[in-house]
Amino acid sequence: MEIVRIVAAGLVSAVLAIAIRKDAPQFALVLSLAASALIFFMALPMLAEKMFVLLDLARFVQADMAYVSVIFRIIGIAYIAEFGAQVCSDAGENAIAARIAMGAKVIIMSVSVPVLMSLIDIINMMLP
Repeated sequence: MEIVRIVAAGLVSAVLAIAIRKDAPQFALVLSLAASALIFFMALPMLAEKMFVLLDLARFVQADMAYVSVIFRIIGIAYIAEFGAQVCSDAGENAIAARIAMGAKVIIMSVSVPVLMSLIDIINMMLP
Protein backbone atom coordinates (compact mmCIF):
# COMPACT_ATOMS: atom_id res chain seq x y z
CA MET A 1 0.00 0.00 0.00
CA GLU A 2 1.30 3.36 -1.03
CA ILE A 3 -0.18 5.16 1.98
CA VAL A 4 1.91 3.04 4.34
CA ARG A 5 5.10 4.09 2.52
CA ILE A 6 4.03 7.74 2.55
CA VAL A 7 3.19 7.71 6.27
CA ALA A 8 6.41 5.85 7.07
CA ALA A 9 8.49 8.41 5.15
CA GLY A 10 6.67 11.21 6.95
CA LEU A 11 7.11 9.71 10.40
CA VAL A 12 10.79 8.92 9.92
CA SER A 13 11.39 12.42 8.59
CA ALA A 14 9.48 14.02 11.47
CA VAL A 15 11.45 12.07 14.08
CA LEU A 16 14.74 12.97 12.41
CA ALA A 17 13.73 16.63 12.13
CA ILE A 18 12.80 16.75 15.81
CA ALA A 19 16.09 15.10 16.75
CA ILE A 20 18.27 17.56 14.82
CA ARG A 21 16.18 20.71 15.33
CA LYS A 22 17.85 21.53 18.67
CA ASP A 23 21.39 21.47 17.32
CA ALA A 24 20.91 22.47 13.66
CA PRO A 25 17.54 24.05 12.89
CA GLN A 26 18.59 24.92 9.33
CA PHE A 27 19.23 21.23 8.60
CA ALA A 28 15.86 20.33 10.08
CA LEU A 29 14.25 22.69 7.57
CA VAL A 30 16.22 21.15 4.69
CA LEU A 31 15.19 17.69 5.88
CA SER A 32 11.58 18.83 6.02
CA LEU A 33 11.80 20.19 2.46
CA ALA A 34 13.37 16.97 1.21
CA ALA A 35 10.76 14.84 2.96
CA SER A 36 7.96 17.00 1.58
CA ALA A 37 9.32 16.65 -1.94
CA LEU A 38 9.75 12.89 -1.51
CA ILE A 39 6.18 12.46 -0.29
CA PHE A 40 4.87 14.69 -3.08
CA PHE A 41 6.66 12.61 -5.71
CA MET A 42 5.47 9.38 -4.08
CA ALA A 43 1.86 10.55 -4.39
CA LEU A 44 2.25 12.01 -7.88
CA PRO A 45 1.78 8.73 -9.81
CA MET A 46 -1.53 8.13 -8.05
CA LEU A 47 -2.67 11.63 -8.91
CA ALA A 48 -1.59 11.21 -12.54
CA GLU A 49 -3.49 7.92 -12.75
CA LYS A 50 -6.69 9.58 -11.52
CA MET A 51 -6.19 12.45 -13.95
CA PHE A 52 -6.12 9.95 -16.82
CA VAL A 53 -9.34 8.41 -15.52
CA LEU A 54 -10.96 11.85 -15.48
CA LEU A 55 -9.68 12.51 -19.00
CA ASP A 56 -11.13 9.22 -20.25
CA LEU A 57 -14.44 10.02 -18.56
CA ALA A 58 -14.50 13.46 -20.18
CA ARG A 59 -13.88 11.89 -23.59
CA PHE A 60 -16.61 9.33 -22.96
CA VAL A 61 -19.22 11.99 -22.20
CA GLN A 62 -17.81 14.15 -25.00
CA ALA A 63 -17.05 17.07 -22.70
CA ASP A 64 -15.32 20.12 -24.09
CA MET A 65 -11.60 19.56 -23.50
CA ALA A 66 -11.16 23.25 -22.71
CA TYR A 67 -13.20 22.70 -19.54
CA VAL A 68 -11.23 19.61 -18.62
CA SER A 69 -8.00 21.53 -19.13
CA VAL A 70 -9.22 24.26 -16.78
CA ILE A 71 -10.08 21.67 -14.13
CA PHE A 72 -6.63 20.08 -14.40
CA ARG A 73 -4.95 23.48 -14.15
CA ILE A 74 -6.98 24.37 -11.07
CA ILE A 75 -6.09 21.06 -9.42
CA GLY A 76 -2.41 21.61 -10.21
CA ILE A 77 -2.45 25.17 -8.89
CA ALA A 78 -4.15 24.05 -5.68
CA TYR A 79 -1.69 21.22 -4.99
CA ILE A 80 1.40 23.28 -5.77
CA ALA A 81 0.17 26.21 -3.68
CA GLU A 82 -0.68 23.93 -0.76
CA PHE A 83 2.78 22.38 -0.94
CA GLY A 84 4.47 25.78 -0.98
CA ALA A 85 2.29 27.18 1.79
CA GLN A 86 2.95 24.18 4.03
CA VAL A 87 6.71 24.43 3.49
CA CYS A 88 6.61 28.12 4.41
CA SER A 89 4.47 27.34 7.42
CA ASP A 90 6.93 24.64 8.54
CA ALA A 91 9.71 27.22 8.24
CA GLY A 92 7.77 29.51 10.56
CA GLU A 93 6.80 31.94 7.80
CA ASN A 94 3.04 31.88 8.25
CA ALA A 95 2.56 35.29 6.64
CA ILE A 96 4.25 34.10 3.44
CA ALA A 97 2.21 30.88 3.55
CA ALA A 98 -0.98 32.94 3.74
CA ARG A 99 0.12 35.06 0.76
CA ILE A 100 0.80 31.92 -1.28
CA ALA A 101 -2.72 30.70 -0.48
CA MET A 102 -4.18 34.09 -1.43
CA GLY A 103 -2.19 34.19 -4.66
CA ALA A 104 -3.38 30.70 -5.55
CA LYS A 105 -6.99 31.73 -5.02
CA VAL A 106 -6.56 34.72 -7.31
CA ILE A 107 -4.92 32.56 -9.98
CA ILE A 108 -7.64 29.90 -9.68
CA MET A 109 -10.27 32.61 -10.06
CA SER A 110 -8.59 34.00 -13.17
CA VAL A 111 -8.17 30.53 -14.70
CA SER A 112 -11.84 29.73 -14.09
CA VAL A 113 -13.22 32.92 -15.71
CA PRO A 114 -13.70 31.32 -19.16
CA VAL A 115 -15.78 28.53 -17.61
CA LEU A 116 -17.87 31.05 -15.70
CA MET A 117 -18.41 33.09 -18.86
CA SER A 118 -19.58 29.96 -20.71
CA LEU A 119 -21.95 29.18 -17.88
CA ILE A 120 -23.40 32.68 -18.07
CA ASP A 121 -23.83 32.29 -21.84
CA ILE A 122 -25.69 28.99 -21.33
CA ILE A 123 -27.96 30.57 -18.74
CA ASN A 124 -28.67 33.52 -21.07
CA MET A 125 -29.61 31.14 -23.90
CA MET A 126 -32.07 29.34 -21.62
CA LEU A 127 -33.84 32.54 -20.57
CA PRO A 128 -36.78 33.71 -22.72
